Amino acid sequence: MATERTLSIIKPDATERNITGKIIAMLEEGGLRVVAQKRVRWSREQAEKFYEVHKDRPFYNDLVTFMTSGPIVLQVLEGEDAVARNREIMGATNPAEAGPGTIRAEFGENIERNSVHGSDSPENAQKEIALCFDESEIVG
Repeated sequence: MATERTLSIIKPDATERNITGKIIAMLEEGGLRVVAQKRVRWSREQAEKFYEVHKDRPFYNDLVTFMTSGPIVLQVLEGEDAVARNREIMGATNPAEAGPGTIRAEFGENIERNSVHGSDSPENAQKEIALCFDESEIVG
């Protein structure tokens, strides 16, 4: 197993309900360490750039609108196999399919408002982290 980093986003539906602390606790209890964190509100341009991989998908505009609807918490998480571990802790994208004890099963409202995002590969984690953080913001 290798120590790696991944990006985590606590989405507007979770910040609106004031459950960021509960989500962070689940990530830390799951063996991940927060090495960078900031609460921001994305502009449309920032959200479009982050999600440009989905630009041709039918949900793209709704996703960008949702991700700019309120504050989000951006985090760099570090740990053994952090990408896979974070995805385990988050659970399936659709909260109805997420396993018990996962973030999305506990806090997700539906597939669109599922409370969190996590990188899906080490390569994407590097790209996403670089989009959201300057290296000087990461303390680890």
